[in-house]
Amino acid sequence: MGALRTRTLLSGMVALATVGVTPAASATTEIADEWGKPGPYAVTVEALDGTHTVYRPSRLERHPVILWGNGTGANPKTYDGLLRHLASHGFVVAAADTPNAGSGTEMLAGATTLIAENSRPGSRYQGKIDTAHIGATGHSQGGGGAIAAGADSRVTTTIPIEPGPQGLASALKGPSFFLGGQFDTIVIPALLVIPRYRAAEQIPAIYGELGNATHFTPVGDGGGFRGAITAWFRFWLSGDERARAVFFGASCGLCRDGAWSDVQRNAKALAVPGA
Repeated sequence: MGALRTRTLLSGMVALATVGVTPAASATTEIADEWGKPGPYAVTVEALDGTHTVYRPSRLERHPVILWGNGTGANPKTYDGLLRHLASHGFVVAAADTPNAGSGTEMLAGATTLIAENSRPGSRYQGKIDTAHIGATGHSQGGGGAIAAGADSRVTTTIPIEPGPQGLASALKGPSFFLGGQFDTIVIPALLVIPRYRAAEQIPAIYGELGNATHFTPVGDGGGFRGAITAWFRFWLSGDERARAVFFGASCGLCRDGAWSDVQRNAKALAVPGA
């Protein structure tokens, strides 16, 4: 997959989002019903610094962090619905204001800023950031950036969404949920996502392939990916035990959900206790 072809195709993703083309839809499922609905928090969107936009609960308590990376040529507004949704479930989302997040460096800079603000007297974030629970996720190039960022010890879990080739899955430090789209012809699951999931033998890792999903499905509000993304972060970052059964144990909800065309769990994921 040449760099020029990748840039051209992913730039098309931004154009589709801009003109309001609807991504491929998935059937309504139990996971989407429970976790795809807005959370209890009102949401505020604001600049964090000169290079990040924050989506956060309007009333700050003490919240885990999600670092976000955009696809090539995109910006946080391209994924506005998804980022607002995650903030409504109690996360402070630091979205890198860059169309090139694949190095992971830009994403990690958001963590650095929030950690500093957490201890800075007078900051609205003082004492409001759970610095021990930081996740990283992103789409396409930003998904590759999430893998790259996941090699940093501050990042405790990752969700690469239809990820680009950046980062080493073998270097991930915490549990990872690799997402593919059944009809993604840009980041083809069998060639570009499943091998990366299999390389993450050192951590609990799950591969989830959303049925009927294309490379454009995550644009906007996350489409059929939204509920599973939320549940994963609610479990690993917020300690929400309601989300455990979605991924772990013999009755794994994701494994039985008809909206997902393929679900694989590695040995370490199978060892995580169910509900």
